[in-house]
Amino acid sequence: MAKSSFEYVKTFELSDTLLPNTWIVVRLDGKCFHKFSEDHNFTKPNDVRALKLMNYAAFTVFREFNDLLMAFGQSDEYSFVFKKHCTVYKRRAAKLVSTITSKFSASYVFYWSKFFGEEQLKYPPSFDGRIVLYPSEENLIDYMKWRQADVHINNLYNTTFWTLVKEGKLSPAQAEKRLCGTVSGDKNEILFKEFNINYNDEPEIFKRGTLLLKKHINMNESYKCVSVIVDVHDDMLKEKFWTYHKDLLFMKSKQNFIYDGPITEIISEQLQEKYISKSDINNSL
Repeated sequence: MAKSSFEYVKTFELSDTLLPNTWIVVRLDGKCFHKFSEDHNFTKPNDVRALKLMNYAAFTVFREFNDLLMAFGQSDEYSFVFKKHCTVYKRRAAKLVSTITSKFSASYVFYWSKFFGEEQLKYPPSFDGRIVLYPSEENLIDYMKWRQADVHINNLYNTTFWTLVKEGKLSPAQAEKRLCGTVSGDKNEILFKEFNINYNDEPEIFKRGTLLLKKHINMNESYKCVSVIVDVHDDMLKEKFWTYHKDLLFMKSKQNFIYDGPITEIISEQLQEKYISKSDINNSL
């Protein structure tokens, strides 16, 4: 192809190749989602529709990249972890963060009605993205633990806050003042003693967020082992999780992690695409 005299402008592009031999984490955050949630009548403190939509948008991203190792989401954020030795887009930062962010944002809008039904999308949401590199297994694990610990801290506060407002009839300002200076034990005591709510009984998706990763489902003798992306709410703060998944972070790991949990909507959809009915799945587990 003939070159034009204008092609010299390409020399102004800066190299943004990411450091090799590091785990790439792309984290997305909703922009002004407090206002967005109010404008779209999100249930407080947690809206299952919104969480499922976030998970589904992340799922659409996950299934397009073979180099994705796992993804973790809560509230209005999602982290996508790429394998340590991935070479997708030649590890160019701008390509990675822009593609992940745009795909996620487009999916959030495209699948809005799938989860919100008649609730109209009044204006498009937006998400910002950033890239962080982690050189060691310990760093990456600590990152995942940090994000899940953040789920617990925020959800316990929000659950207590909105219980004080909705059931305790306090104003938001009064509820905020009541919780000022409290620790986790204080909030648990308020919920249990004043409202007979055991925080431990709250849904796992609220308390732990959602983890996406690839696992295998062992079917009965009529079917082969099926690989799917699963959405789980495992406790990553406990070493038991990382002990079981210790081979997940190895570059050449051949271990097939077996899934024996419930068949979620995300899992069911993948299995149906593989011509396996949900009734067959349930009968085989």
